[in-house]
Amino acid sequence: MKKADVKIGGEYYAKVTNKKVVVRIDAENSSGGWDATNLSTNKKVRIKTAGRLQGSARATATGSEPTKRAKKRTAKKKSDSPATERKLSCVKAAIKVLEESNDPLNTQEMIASMTEAGYWTSPGGKTPHATLYSAILRDLAKGEESRFVKTERGRFTVRS
Repeated sequence: MKKADVKIGGEYYAKVTNKKVVVRIDAENSSGGWDATNLSTNKKVRIKTAGRLQGSARATATGSEPTKRAKKRTAKKKSDSPATERKLSCVKAAIKVLEESNDPLNTQEMIASMTEAGYWTSPGGKTPHATLYSAILRDLAKGEESRFVKTERGRFTVRS
């Protein structure tokens, strides 16, 4: 916001202690900035720069435009609809690849097969094979309840 846009008596969103609150500008401060009142706590605050103000609070208080929180809620509801398919996790995709394969695979081969088949893609990590290896080792620690079997060094298959 710009200094010229700020009006005495106006209500604005302001960032106060890393929280977005509604403040009412009471007066101009002699040292620069404005004296204001936090309307949620009724405490006096000093707004040093117009950069702290994030727009008029009256427009959103009357309901003319939805708040960010309301937008997020509606977006979540759309993504949670039953029509959207959930992607497999890395471990579940590895199990699926191992079930389709006749031979034991190492984690790099599993990652390549999962990506090729479209079951799972790395979200940008540099060593997804190491992450998968670690997850398989944690699963193997369960003993007989493990979903994986280690056939030889670095090679795994799925438990029948």
